Amino acid sequence: MKTVAIIYGGYSEEWVISEKSAQVVLSHLDPQKYATYLVRIAEASWSVSVDNSTIEIDKNDFSFSQNGTKTKFDVVFNAIHGTPGEDGKLQGYFDSLRIPYTSPGVMASSLTFSKSYCNGFLRQFDDVNIATSMVVTKGESVEVNEVAERIGFPCFVKPNNGGSSFGITKVIEPSEFNTALEFALENDTEAVVEQFINGREFGSGVYQRDGKVIPLPITEIISNNEFFDYQAKYEGASQEITPAELDLETTQLIQVTTAKVFARLKLRGMSRVDYIVQDGQPYLIEVNTIPGLSEESILPQQVICAGITLREFFGVLVEEARCSAS
Repeated sequence: MKTVAIIYGGYSEEWVISEKSAQVVLSHLDPQKYATYLVRIAEASWSVSVDNSTIEIDKNDFSFSQNGTKTKFDVVFNAIHGTPGEDGKLQGYFDSLRIPYTSPGVMASSLTFSKSYCNGFLRQFDDVNIATSMVVTKGESVEVNEVAERIGFPCFVKPNNGGSSFGITKVIEPSEFNTALEFALENDTEAVVEQFINGREFGSGVYQRDGKVIPLPITEIISNNEFFDYQAKYEGASQEITPAELDLETTQLIQVTTAKVFARLKLRGMSRVDYIVQDGQPYLIEVNTIPGLSEESILPQQVICAGITLREFFGVLVEEARCSAS
């Protein structure tokens, strides 16, 4: 029986979603195959839950001791949304200890965590449409007229690093821009100002099995709010239709594009790529390498729609991580 650490928490406001994801993974991983432990990664301490007690993690070798017995982990299931689990920091730590994990490696995680760097990298490929954008650093002066010329209004202003729709504003009028920029920079040092693409929003999930990238059914996201914000994503203020009502040509185009992006970014495990489709053309919005796995999240809906149980799916991710490290 293999010992699995399901890590959750992190150092950002996304830790609440991460905890929900970890609980879902814990409830579905096969107990006949895996001894599973919830490990919370917090700035103050790293700890593991064992028999209703909390034990500190030994960071020297990522282990814990109980009653004189040391337990080490065979594999890490990474359920941290945000830093340090999604940006490459923990990946480097686990690499140094030779502990396999379910998420992409250091370079891929670092690249995809920055929306501007990731989309800038993908712009070099002619077969991926990317919305026009610009980056504003905290403390930098930016003129609203420059935004109007380069991006136009309406536009989106959002934190460059992280996810889960925190800090995003749809700016309709130029007079709203500075307030939106301050909001985006409350928890980040950079903000992305992005062109508004008027169309339908979709999430395209993929995962690896036996080294092959397998597409999942696409989900259409219809927000009850102005856009797919935190409330829409996690508090039920949206409709999520899986499989999406799309023609076969557009469905295949999105799935093929997602598979290409997955390969070009050298991703591993699972990912979800979000698009806005305008006039039949998908525009890539962002790449999420550790998508939410809570009961409300999109990827689990896609997995179930594909006829795969979450027990099987999470088991595949664990085994793929182990195989990739061997």
